[in-house]
Amino acid sequence: MSTTRFLTGITPSGTPHLGNYAGMLRPAIAASRSREVENFYFLADYHALIKCQDPARVQRSTIEIAASWLAAGLDPAHVTFYRQSDIPEIPELCWFLTCVTGKGLLNRAHAYKAAVDKNQASGSEPDDGVTAGLFMYPVLMGADILAFNAHKVPVGRDQVQHIEMARDMASSFNHIYGAEFFTLPEAQVEDNVATLPGLDGRKMSKSYNNTIPLFAPREQLRKLIGSIATDSRAPGEPKEVEGSALFQIYQGFASEQETQALRAAYAEGIAWGEAKQLLFERIDRELAPMRERYEHLVAHPAELEEILQAGAAKARRLTTPLLRELRSAVGLRNLAQAPVAAKAKAAKQALPQFKQYREADGRFYFKLVAADGTLLLQSLGFDAPKDAGQAIGRLQREGEAALAELLPRLQPLDSAAQARALQALQQLREAAEAQG
Repeated sequence: MSTTRFLTGITPSGTPHLGNYAGMLRPAIAASRSREVENFYFLADYHALIKCQDPARVQRSTIEIAASWLAAGLDPAHVTFYRQSDIPEIPELCWFLTCVTGKGLLNRAHAYKAAVDKNQASGSEPDDGVTAGLFMYPVLMGADILAFNAHKVPVGRDQVQHIEMARDMASSFNHIYGAEFFTLPEAQVEDNVATLPGLDGRKMSKSYNNTIPLFAPREQLRKLIGSIATDSRAPGEPKEVEGSALFQIYQGFASEQETQALRAAYAEGIAWGEAKQLLFERIDRELAPMRERYEHLVAHPAELEEILQAGAAKARRLTTPLLRELRSAVGLRNLAQAPVAAKAKAAKQALPQFKQYREADGRFYFKLVAADGTLLLQSLGFDAPKDAGQAIGRLQREGEAALAELLPRLQPLDSAAQARALQALQQLREAAEAQG
């Protein structure tokens, strides 16, 4: 594989707003123009069903988000742009991964833990209102990534755990079935994502009901900008740019020269009405050409459908042969096909594995898992990856002595769990000696 593959998913669960455009759409579309990488963008409509059971809303949001990406400049000729539900290999791969993923791994997923913690805080049953879809979300996300063997997945820091889980699933599958079927993906953390304030000064978010729709009609855009919260300083009074939602939104669209001009106008006491008019004109100048294209696509959904179907055909040129290979690997074969003799592979499958990874807190962890995915050891966090790696090395070399010394750096183990872990470490030592 000569080029690096980047994959980005967009869940159709609402109407895109200015914050989505500045924080995600605009930089992602700019990055998609590079010929150095192979880009995959998909509408994650299966994921939308976890949060939304309103069919009309899911369909409408799919139309709006697909139209938004295309109107904002995403070129289907240069990327693979598709709808998740048009790729039947993804849910099939999701099932394959489900069968090699330990429940303990999913128990630690942030979204599931947050739901359980909320229930416990309110005195409810831990799993009250938690669907299997929410619990299995990381496996479906893993299938999204591994179906294309993506190398990089741009995410916020809160999503790093899901990429680590996808690596874990890929590694488990490769180990169990004895070949490198999957590339281990890496998270590309987006720390410098532009965040725009909303109408009330808080972060622009659907959950706060303070958004400005990206392609609101011109007069609605003017009205919404006019409702942005400001202070009571009168015309002629100097105004602070610090904490001004109006200024921050302007900065998200304007050039450095334009931003400095508005900063000077604040210091000179520009009237809020005049500042809002400047903001409206600046945003409308950028969005007006896109809005025309967006409105056309929304009014002609058959055009969107044609683009997405072409994207699905392009995507399936990769997923169809991969799943054909995976079906054979797991034994779902034509019955006339000769079985694969693999005594050495079976021996490899029986071995436990160490897995090292980074969590959303920025610290480094490792765990020891049995061949069937059972968790045997789980570390606490280390400040550096080499510290975690050195601990793994000691456990592999020294076994019981290292385990006794490292117990303070591990999650608590009862005597039975220690015995299982020691047995696994002994297996690894014996396998290493046999190979050496």
